[in-house]
Amino acid sequence: YHAQPSQGTEQEKMDYALNNKRRVIRLVLQWAALYGDLLQEDEAAMAFLEEFYVSVSDDTRMIAALKEQLPELEKIVKQVSEEPKAPQKKHKVLLQLFNTSDDRTQKRQPIRGSDEVLFKVYCIDQTYTTIRVPVSSSVKEVISAVADKLGSGEGLIIVKMSSGG
Repeated sequence: YHAQPSQGTEQEKMDYALNNKRRVIRLVLQWAALYGDLLQEDEAAMAFLEEFYVSVSDDTRMIAALKEQLPELEKIVKQVSEEPKAPQKKHKVLLQLFNTSDDRTQKRQPIRGSDEVLFKVYCIDQTYTTIRVPVSSSVKEVISAVADKLGSGEGLIIVKMSSGG
């Protein structure tokens, strides 16, 4: 954010610094806009955003051209730092399919729609439970089974995790 070239006139150095600062501010604004909900849960990210806002505010005293981006940055910092309202709170759930039998000793057979599978359901509070559903279950049916097991279906979402992220 504060990088400056070692060569050039003072005006070139100021222009270079201004352009870098604008690019970094735009990047932080995009980052906060995309990941605002997740940033609320991360104390380090919140501390960074607040410190960044203070730094940009200080810079606007010396570089007036940055003032145009300050209100948008302030708005994002306020949105992210606000506590989410209870009705909007989502239960983030991760489902993981696992097999209870040893594949090496089991004779391979075709999968039928009536076969059942077990899912581990991971909740955001580091707990998990298991559900058993037919292989042919739709996403809606899986969510319904999870809601029945957890006692609440409000705000449930399914997240698929893969080794590629």
